Amino acid sequence: MIEIVGIRFKKGGKVYYFSPIENTKAHIGEKVIVETSRGTECGTIVIENRMIDEKSISSPLKPILRIANADDLNIINQNRQREKEAFEVCEQKIKSRNLKMNLVDVECTFDRNKLLFYFTAETRVDFRELVKDLASVFRTRIELRQIGVRDQAKVLGGLGICGREFCCKNHQGEFQPVSIKMAKEQGLSLNPVKISGTCGRLMCCLKHEQNAYEALLKITPKAGAIVITPDGQKGTVIETNLITGKLKIKPEKSDVPVILDRSEIKLVRDAEIKVNKDEMKNLKKLEE
Repeated sequence: MIEIVGIRFKKGGKVYYFSPIENTKAHIGEKVIVETSRGTECGTIVIENRMIDEKSISSPLKPILRIANADDLNIINQNRQREKEAFEVCEQKIKSRNLKMNLVDVECTFDRNKLLFYFTAETRVDFRELVKDLASVFRTRIELRQIGVRDQAKVLGGLGICGREFCCKNHQGEFQPVSIKMAKEQGLSLNPVKISGTCGRLMCCLKHEQNAYEALLKITPKAGAIVITPDGQKGTVIETNLITGKLKIKPEKSDVPVILDRSEIKLVRDAEIKVNKDEMKNLKKLEE
């Protein structure tokens, strides 16, 4: 076992493990200075001292250098101002060079050795001259990174159709793969407007809820299943409600459907949930 603390460098970002300061208890929300692959950075404690299996750590842990002091916090504030200035300058340079790219965010490393510019673009952009322009202004290392629409939503934030802050901005450390099949299994209409988020891709909450739906699918006959009703008749399931457990069943000897609970019927042969090729083709872009 090895002792770790978990640190995030931005809200909703990935949690990284570091070695705690010897004989010091970390507290959630505390600002600390650490050494990373990008250089010296300031992060926030999100996981207090904890013992975990050393095999789950892929590389040696780097130590926390110190608890952030007043001078460190002042540097952070100065860096935020530097980022705002860099954003404005970069937008002007993009416009002057008529580049087809949309600047999303700027990050200044704690030690000010690098400025990172994040942008979106529909095609590949030759930004070599732009890098030279920025380097001549800020006299530091410049890095431009093209990001996708999901990353853009994570950076900018906003409110989802649920009325709450985007999961990716609030708490989701890394993006998880979301598929059309998940929407189908959860009984959702495959209408792009209803199953996609502000970013134009499948809503992340489909992934968050999938485990619950998979458990319900194991105990609930699917549409097309053959079942035996309480009065001994065979019937076909024509509609299901996974949450309530209610099934609409058409008996063999009647044209009038009946509503029964899944606990009241006996399963003869279950059906499968399938997404046809045309649906997959039309909605494939939502998965990218």
